[in-house]
Amino acid sequence: MRQLRLAKDAMDRDWADPELDLRAVAAHAGYSRYHFIRAFKETYGETPGQYLTHRRIERAEEMLRTANLSVTEICHLVGFSSVGTFSARFKAWTGLTPSGYRARHVGRGAALIPGCYAMLWAGGFRAGAEQARRSNS
Repeated sequence: MRQLRLAKDAMDRDWADPELDLRAVAAHAGYSRYHFIRAFKETYGETPGQYLTHRRIERAEEMLRTANLSVTEICHLVGFSSVGTFSARFKAWTGLTPSGYRARHVGRGAALIPGCYAMLWAGGFRAGAEQARRSNS
């Protein structure tokens, strides 16, 4: 059980990493990939992939309500590499498309956080800065 909690903590910490690898998380917990999936589902009621998707969708919901970022920017910030997959999973989880969710929830509270601040806070500029640094080398 302790190893499963450590693996779950790793997913909670690194949820935004699109390269988060199930094999590495399972190895961190000391399980084979398939045994890890079974044990995680038995303990938490969902597979590690479902758990990670739900964490990412929850973060996306928050960003859609509070940040002035495009759906594509939010998609990438929460760890999805495909806008289509993000939109499909978001709709399956919330019943709304990301744009529909934003339309329903924005305007009920404080003003949206400017996108540049949200990107800086989420670390969204790191990849672009790293890429620019490499191309200048």
